[in-house]
Amino acid sequence: MPADGDRRNVVDAVGVGVLAGCAVWSLVTAAVHDARPGVLLAVLALAAGYAAGRILGVLMPVAAPCAAALAGLALAVALPRLGPGPEIVAPLGHAGATAAVLILSTGAACCAAWTTPIPGLRLALWLLAGGVAITGALLGSTAAVVACCAVLLCSPAAGRAPRRGPALVGLAVVAALVTGLTWAVAGNALPGGLADAVRDRLTPRRVDLWRDALGMAHRESGLGVGPGRFGELSEAAARSTPSDGKPHSAPLQLAAEQGVVGVLLLAAVFCWVLFALWRASRPTPVVLTAGVALTALAAVATTGNALSFTTVTVGAGLLAGLATARPLAVEPPASGASDDASSRSARDLYGGRPAA
Repeated sequence: MPADGDRRNVVDAVGVGVLAGCAVWSLVTAAVHDARPGVLLAVLALAAGYAAGRILGVLMPVAAPCAAALAGLALAVALPRLGPGPEIVAPLGHAGATAAVLILSTGAACCAAWTTPIPGLRLALWLLAGGVAITGALLGSTAAVVACCAVLLCSPAAGRAPRRGPALVGLAVVAALVTGLTWAVAGNALPGGLADAVRDRLTPRRVDLWRDALGMAHRESGLGVGPGRFGELSEAAARSTPSDGKPHSAPLQLAAEQGVVGVLLLAAVFCWVLFALWRASRPTPVVLTAGVALTALAAVATTGNALSFTTVTVGAGLLAGLATARPLAVEPPASGASDDASSRSARDLYGGRPAA
């Protein structure tokens, strides 16, 4: 299947280049400012999760995402803070990381449901995905409930999508709009009434952190202030007790600490993931479900601190890897998927040739 092999080689080459660029730029900015390249750990975690997902998706296309969903759910319930660090009241701090883990768990359960040919197991997996959303409500995470419900609503619709390309472009636009809104809030570019409403919802403390990050990005647009140095230079972070020294927005943090290039590399990573999903040989419902979950994660990371947790970056890479892996066995057409989507999946699985 040379066509399928060439396609995967191109995707992998692009991914290696983008992740290598993130690692190198983190080292460069850290060396210039005598700082620690903290982003390097996130890059390695994402790469490790993606590689594990590709391997497990080949060997266990149903069991692996199911196990990932259960593991994420158990982790969110047993360890709602997900890691050491200062306890910060919602909506800052660990609440965003918990929401991110639940989003990834919902996406994994829905992907497993689309993959299995057994109706009873498929129903159980849909119920598991719904249970994850309910867990978010029980944990008091509004972001988790909204995002998990979005994944649950979009996943069945993915089964009727005739083509994955336009849908993935739409997800990229959604991520760009959320990032633009965050930037507008930080730059005080919204109309008065809307700005006040957004500020009250996000809390003035978070908005002040965003504005400090944007100010640093304007002053040091080339190399930023250095990885991990936002907490040292931010007045809003200094006034906050306790504080984790983060601006609670992944794009703004990279803009402040690594300049324009850092933001462009972050965008390149997200675009590469969508590109990998577009070129994947998995059925379209699986691909789009993973895309929706990862876009919801991007929205949470844009307005929160989710990507500061290794658990989240590993989980994101794992879901992307599971959705782009090529199972050893031929997958049946996803139940409820359109004929065009099913026939495309069959063509992809056989390297562009009709199934024998």
